[in-house]
Amino acid sequence: MTDTAVYAAGAVCWRLIDGKMHVLLIHRTVHGDVTIPKGKVDPGESLPRTAVREIEEETGLAVALGVPLPISRYVMPNNREKIVHYWAAEVTPEAIQRSTFVPNGEVAAIEWVTIKKARTYLTYEQDVVIIDAFAKLVDAGVTSTFALIALRHGKALPPARWDGPDSTRPLTERGVAQAASVVETITAWQPRRIVSSTATRCVTTVAPLSAATGIPIKRTDKISQAAQEAGTADVRSVIGKRVRSRKTAVLCSHGPVLPEILREMALATGTTLGSYISSAADLETGGFSVVHLSADNPSSGIIAIETHAPRV
Repeated sequence: MTDTAVYAAGAVCWRLIDGKMHVLLIHRTVHGDVTIPKGKVDPGESLPRTAVREIEEETGLAVALGVPLPISRYVMPNNREKIVHYWAAEVTPEAIQRSTFVPNGEVAAIEWVTIKKARTYLTYEQDVVIIDAFAKLVDAGVTSTFALIALRHGKALPPARWDGPDSTRPLTERGVAQAASVVETITAWQPRRIVSSTATRCVTTVAPLSAATGIPIKRTDKISQAAQEAGTADVRSVIGKRVRSRKTAVLCSHGPVLPEILREMALATGTTLGSYISSAADLETGGFSVVHLSADNPSSGIIAIETHAPRV
């Protein structure tokens, strides 16, 4: 992030009404405009977390992020550049029922409209570009999605400084901080499962996420480095199960195993292998890649991959 630019995040919130696609627009009180829900990043906040927080603050809706949409860049009246990251976000009937929206000093009204109407209602051309990008997903039939999140464990104590078995090496102080820092970002996709290598450094990495979400950690040797080195790993069965379940899941493993994890995600979904797969697996400790798949037809291939570097 540059020092002068203003960063923000938001989402195209969508739902089907009588079988027809509708998106959510907000009518802002002070600005007197119609736009897509978004807001500025708070200090120390990740962009995905900003998107989820701002949507809830502006619309009263709690959402899980879906696939990333294009980034909007424009110059504000004060000549500073504003950079807005967007995602798609399905709004469930439960979220509608739990909505806490009331007109306020920032948002006068929220309105569900068709994509066609959104193009004419929106005040700003850059918002129309984002809606058009979402419309392409609708046309391709890949709006309902789930994510498989490949997470590399946090920074661990080097082997030379550890006398016990390699699988018991603990996280360093930085690794512990990395484990805590991924929670607010990963929860923006509302994972339903947490799968971890049995190694201490992996289990410890997802422990804060498990504590925050209440999701138990499923430990397995099948994605451990020790099993890979021994020739007993079974990444394919783990990934196959996660693809079949069609639920967003986090898989925490090791640097040497991640290329196979990403490769199996591609093979399980009929996706052509390419350099982008190896790039998504080339993670720093505490980094993760979010692989977006169609919930209706996972075999249609990977829709998008976004990679997030460690924040500490």
